[in-house]
Amino acid sequence: MNPLLTQLHTYPFEKLRVLFDGITPDAANRPISFGIGEPKHPTPQLIKDALIAALPGLSVYPATLGSDALRRAIAAWLESRYHLPPLDPVTEVLPVAGSREALFAFAQTVVDRSRPDPIVLCPNPFYQIYEGAALLAGAQPYFANSDPARNYACNYAEIPHDVWARTQLAYVCTPGNPTGAVMTLEDWRELFALSDRYGFIIASDECYSEIYFDESRPPLGAMQAAHRLGHSYARLVVFSSLSKRSNVPGMRSGFVAGDANLLKQFFQYRTYHGTALSPVFQSASAAAWQDELHVIENRRKYVSKFATITPMLAAHLDVKLPDAAFYLWARVDGLGLDDTEFARRLYADYNVTVLPGSFLARDAHGINPGRNFVRLALVADVEECIEGAQRIVEFCKHL
Repeated sequence: MNPLLTQLHTYPFEKLRVLFDGITPDAANRPISFGIGEPKHPTPQLIKDALIAALPGLSVYPATLGSDALRRAIAAWLESRYHLPPLDPVTEVLPVAGSREALFAFAQTVVDRSRPDPIVLCPNPFYQIYEGAALLAGAQPYFANSDPARNYACNYAEIPHDVWARTQLAYVCTPGNPTGAVMTLEDWRELFALSDRYGFIIASDECYSEIYFDESRPPLGAMQAAHRLGHSYARLVVFSSLSKRSNVPGMRSGFVAGDANLLKQFFQYRTYHGTALSPVFQSASAAAWQDELHVIENRRKYVSKFATITPMLAAHLDVKLPDAAFYLWARVDGLGLDDTEFARRLYADYNVTVLPGSFLARDAHGINPGRNFVRLALVADVEECIEGAQRIVEFCKHL
């Protein structure tokens, strides 16, 4: 067996299963889960129609490079969404089978094990795929703790020179999971300067970019920041997905865009990796990227939920509206419980599932920055979310 497998940590949802082991929730309450960030809004009909129309594509093997139509649709969307100059849909865009597998596979492509002690930089808290990708690529993850006082920006200034000198890849997530924080132009200026100085690659995970609360203020993207700052796309790749934007997590459809030289090597890796997106899903994906009306309607639903539920919970928990994404990141230690005990007792007494923040972070530099927080994914319909929030309020009142 690959000995690197032994370094992988237990996935957060397996930790949650163990935490809840032996608990029988109060049967008077139907189960409500805020635990998993799986979109529950209906898939738009236009995507279903496009998928059905493309079913004859099941008879052919998919091209790793993706169809011309899909690459052009993605390039056009990027140009429109982020006000970018024209992209080359052949060299600067690559469809992938969801951002998760691409984020993992990218590290396998770019980490050079022949260089001593390679490092992959990860935010902390973080999406666990980054850590697993680093470990299985033969690199050591280094966790840059987020700073709540700076809207959860990573404390890059505290990272020693010798760490930067060994860093080959830096993952960022904006809007962030679990905090919902969006990197600012100044955050990008700092990170681009570090990349220029030390030569590492930036992988920007932007799968939550289309869930935000003010139509006039969409989250800043990495390529958009580069363009505004007069920086090229060198050593920069962006990962995005239709799962959250268009409520199609089962299609596993996304893309990678940015540095053409990196994408050329990533394409070569993927020809062997064998994860090309089905022709049927490619056609449906092109239709999805070309339509914004369903995305606006999707955001409207989230705006309604967050506008109702955030103040309900804020009266009892330390929580506020995030910059973007569909998570609430709530501090709970003011109630006399840590995050794991809060989640365990809430599940036992009220049959509501939340994810402990410590499961989404690592002990690094003397702290676990997720400890004493819980993550709530407001992905269900508004009525279910309100009922779950009401139960959390009652739980807090009885503590």
